[in-house]
Amino acid sequence: METSTSGSLGSLSQGDKEDCSSSTTIHSSASDDRFQARTFLKVTCFPEVLTCESFDVKLCLCSLLLKDLMLLDTELRKEKHVIFIQVLKIYLTDLYHKKKITDDLFKKILLIQENDFEELQKQLDSRLQNTEMSGAHNSEYQTLEDLERKEREYSEHIIDNMEAFWKQADKAQQFLLDQSKCSSAKATKITMDLTERMIAVEGLLSKSQDLHAMDIQERLFSWELMVKVVDSLKSYIPEECKCRLNTVSDILDHLTVKNNLSVRQKEELLTDLHKAFWEQLAHFSSECVQQSKDLILKQLEYHAKKREEFKHRQKAEQGSLLSKTFHTEDFHDFLKAYQELLEKHRQIQWDLEEEDDCESTEAVTDLYKELYSKASHALAELVKELFLQTLPIVTGLSVRECELLKEEWQENLVPQLEKWDVYRQRRWKLFQEQLLQEKKLWLKEYALSAVIQKHLSEKQEKIIQGVVSRLGGLSDESVNYIMQKHKLLLSSVLRRVSLRNIGMATLTRMRMSRKKSLLQELREQHVLQKSSSHCQDEDQWQLQKAVESHILEEEEKLEEETQQTHLEFHQQLVTEIQEALHFLQQHMEQVIGQTLLQHARQEAAKKNSDDGQDCKERLVEIAVESVYGTSNNINRLVQNYYQQLGKITEAYEGKKHQQLKSLQAERGERSRLRKKQENEQALKGKLNKGLLDVLSAVHQRMVLQQEKVLAQFEQQQQIRLESLKQKILGLHELETELENQLQGKKQKERPFNLQNQKTKVILMKIFKSPLDRLLAYTEINRRVHMKGRLSQGKTKDAEKKRQQVVKIFI
Repeated sequence: METSTSGSLGSLSQGDKEDCSSSTTIHSSASDDRFQARTFLKVTCFPEVLTCESFDVKLCLCSLLLKDLMLLDTELRKEKHVIFIQVLKIYLTDLYHKKKITDDLFKKILLIQENDFEELQKQLDSRLQNTEMSGAHNSEYQTLEDLERKEREYSEHIIDNMEAFWKQADKAQQFLLDQSKCSSAKATKITMDLTERMIAVEGLLSKSQDLHAMDIQERLFSWELMVKVVDSLKSYIPEECKCRLNTVSDILDHLTVKNNLSVRQKEELLTDLHKAFWEQLAHFSSECVQQSKDLILKQLEYHAKKREEFKHRQKAEQGSLLSKTFHTEDFHDFLKAYQELLEKHRQIQWDLEEEDDCESTEAVTDLYKELYSKASHALAELVKELFLQTLPIVTGLSVRECELLKEEWQENLVPQLEKWDVYRQRRWKLFQEQLLQEKKLWLKEYALSAVIQKHLSEKQEKIIQGVVSRLGGLSDESVNYIMQKHKLLLSSVLRRVSLRNIGMATLTRMRMSRKKSLLQELREQHVLQKSSSHCQDEDQWQLQKAVESHILEEEEKLEEETQQTHLEFHQQLVTEIQEALHFLQQHMEQVIGQTLLQHARQEAAKKNSDDGQDCKERLVEIAVESVYGTSNNINRLVQNYYQQLGKITEAYEGKKHQQLKSLQAERGERSRLRKKQENEQALKGKLNKGLLDVLSAVHQRMVLQQEKVLAQFEQQQQIRLESLKQKILGLHELETELENQLQGKKQKERPFNLQNQKTKVILMKIFKSPLDRLLAYTEINRRVHMKGRLSQGKTKDAEKKRQQVVKIFI
């Protein structure tokens, strides 16, 4: 205990002094690290915040905002899954009505798709649960560092889940097309309709997300106002204690001046009164904490029952709508009805939560008012006891005189309380101004988010347009499908970017909350001091100027640190955007590849439909006319032909490669020698200049000679290539002549003549040597006579062989 009045009063406002002293060291890296690692209460709803310490209030409220954003994201993602399943159900219903699938197959397909999407959600929930449990040393408290890490990992999981949903949706779409067994044009129309409808769904989800995100942010400001009201009620008793002690101290000082009290007696009386006040204040604080917690628990139990009943009704209404049968032309009606139902449920739930928050705040406020009234009455009784029982004994004054002193104390207490009430109203006004500034900052964040989304959208649109224009040859339907598919995937990415940007702005605010609070307290103290002191001397005026300059300096530092923190989170956002766009690019590559493949199939089918039948008939006729053709000898001829052609080509390529390799080695050796000679030229200098010129001229002649030899070699190679081409053409002509003679044999029933002039000319073109031509004559005659003998009297075998030949040609 202090032994003076000023010390007694100062001990009550010790926390204010600590806050004021700490404001001089707002910016400190060590304090930032401690703040990052400082634990604060992990709350699940707003009423729990009403029982938190004032230092943790902003962190708790911002953590609730992040939690609400996460719940909103989860709801919209589930809504998207349900709508996609419903779209598949609509198309499957049409297939069922068209008798393309049975009732059992319809149910089986739908169940498979629902299970696949449920498995996708279970995988995400498992990963999120692992993230929530990692680093959780205490389930009741958390740190800002842990919260930032969880938000970062949560965003990574959501991006992965978004890519998995794209793949699952494409898989379900392809499965639907396989079951429909429709034409390519009909399949293209189905995929296009499905894409356009999901684009409409993404548009509604994006609009709903923006509206509810702004509502969540507005609710944060409402929460801060309600918490401020409760905090102001908490401060009533401490401030009243100060005012009562001040007025009592003034009266006792007056009695000391009149020698009715000694200084020692005055100090003892003030010490006893201060001790009694402190006990009442401690009792008031403990009662506020304990009773408010009990009250909040009762409120939460009651609110939980109401919300559980609402969830049952909500689930029943959604199930009733989803159980109805819709057709493809009824999709927009279904989407409108489902969206209106969900928005109605969200609004009802929102109203319930706001009503619960207001009821909890009003209940805590009424409790604090009741406790304040009791505490104020107890303080008044302590002062009454001092004046009417203690002072008559200590001072020897009459009871009437002491009653007059008590009345004087009451009269002096009123202006003290009024002055404190004026201060409270000014602080409330400053708090409202601060909230207004924060709202403006949030509007800037929303504008920045809109600019980022617009920039990404325009850039990605230019990229996909450039890709499509470079492809070329695609139909308008294919190009339109690629553009729409890209728009659908990009909408999901932009919606995720928008929500993540709000979360990062919230984390920035949480990281800067301690410094903002200290600066706001410093600003409030300065404004209150400036408004309370009307007549100022030179020293006071200079002191206020110094405080104002210090506040401006701290504001500039805070703004700079806020920008740095914002830049840090922005870089993290850019990294996440790049990851999402990388997934988008990979998926679009697959979509474009599938589109190109489908386009190629369509073109091939279109071409085959024009001349495929004529070509097949012509091949059948040619095979039937060749009565001497069998599968074995035809295959043998074809294989020998291609083997000879392959050997000739391999020999030519091998020789050419070997010669090129030797020439490259020779060039490399000459290049090395030339570099060596150039180095020697630099060392020898001017004395060997003439000799080097001679060597250079010789080298040039060698190079020219080498180029000449290479040109001759290339010319010889070209001549040999032309010769081989002539030989190949000759073989083709011989084959044609053999076929013509075979057909003539069948038609005119005359022996096959290899001695005609045309055959001789062809063989002379192919074989230059007379010996080679003679061997060729002998081999061809042997094969032809063998075929003639085999064909006689074997009409049945010939018919079977003709059928085999027909199959081979077909």
